[in-house]
Amino acid sequence: MSRGTVNKVILVGRLGGDPDIRYSANGVAVAKFSLATNDYVAGGGEGNREERTEWHRIVTFGKTAEFCGNYLSKGRLVYVEGSLRTNQWEDAQGQKRYTTEIIAREMQLLGSAEGQAQGPGAAGGQSQMRNSGAGGRSAMEELPANTGAPDDDIPF
Repeated sequence: MSRGTVNKVILVGRLGGDPDIRYSANGVAVAKFSLATNDYVAGGGEGNREERTEWHRIVTFGKTAEFCGNYLSKGRLVYVEGSLRTNQWEDAQGQKRYTTEIIAREMQLLGSAEGQAQGPGAAGGQSQMRNSGAGGRSAMEELPANTGAPDDDIPF
């Protein structure tokens, strides 16, 4: 950790869709998925509250990515811990574009998705995966920095 700085994110939310699992040129698994969290805000007068959904773009690598491919699916409730990373690129019209992702280093299944049976390895409704390779290094450290445009222009 750098002196005096912290980049840490903790989320509990539901998957917006099944994870997209791909492999880098050197064979490291990469999983991407969206995660929805809900918040309630005042609105509509007289103490009414409105639900607001925030979408987060999650990326993870190595064994954690493989874990995602095996056990995560749309609607599944998960705990995600990681850090923020913002990527910048130029679109076809020369406009600077940005996307912010959460690089997940630790995940834990929480219960089961509504109407979905628990998958194997989810004993008691919980299963945990930590993303660390040999010597405690993150599998992400083995990959070059992401400098290309994302797969789509969706903000999550």
